[in-house]
Amino acid sequence: MLTHGGKAWFGGGGDLTPYYPVREDVVHFHQTWKRVCEAHAPLVDYAKMKKDCDDYFFLPHRGEPRGVGGIFFDYFGGDDLDAAFAFVRAAGDQFLDTYLPIVGRRKGLEWTAAQREFQEYRRGRYVEFNLLYDRGTIFGLKTNGRVESILMSLPPAVRYVYDYHPVAGTPEAELTGYWLKPRDWAAG
Repeated sequence: MLTHGGKAWFGGGGDLTPYYPVREDVVHFHQTWKRVCEAHAPLVDYAKMKKDCDDYFFLPHRGEPRGVGGIFFDYFGGDDLDAAFAFVRAAGDQFLDTYLPIVGRRKGLEWTAAQREFQEYRRGRYVEFNLLYDRGTIFGLKTNGRVESILMSLPPAVRYVYDYHPVAGTPEAELTGYWLKPRDWAAG
């Protein structure tokens, strides 16, 4: 909870940035967040938080989202901080349920060197977002925060390829051609 001038609010969320998405995983992720939000309606509006997530995790200079979305909220609380905190706590409690089933289904998958290179290429988008647009990162850097702590979330290896275009019909092309378009994933 943040406070300023007698006002208090919460900020947070959860988003998914797969490099080789699987529909089952994306749908599960969104449906889980939707259930948490609906349990706290009318204070919490899943559709608004999903749109806010889609808008926030967007790279204007690339014209593309960073991932497949999730929920995002900031300046959340209003006059009923207890109800807002109940949602924030429920969202935190639910986080592992949004993510661990995906890890369980995918942790044993093998990958090729080309897939690893694509992962590193897409990680570059994560770095771009964090350094150029993420309010928390920018705030920390501008207020003399501990640089190592602020940058700790960045991936250890990234790849930048000049004017990269994946081959049509490949999973790599499908990522930007289909998956990185805001959709109602919770509908299945």
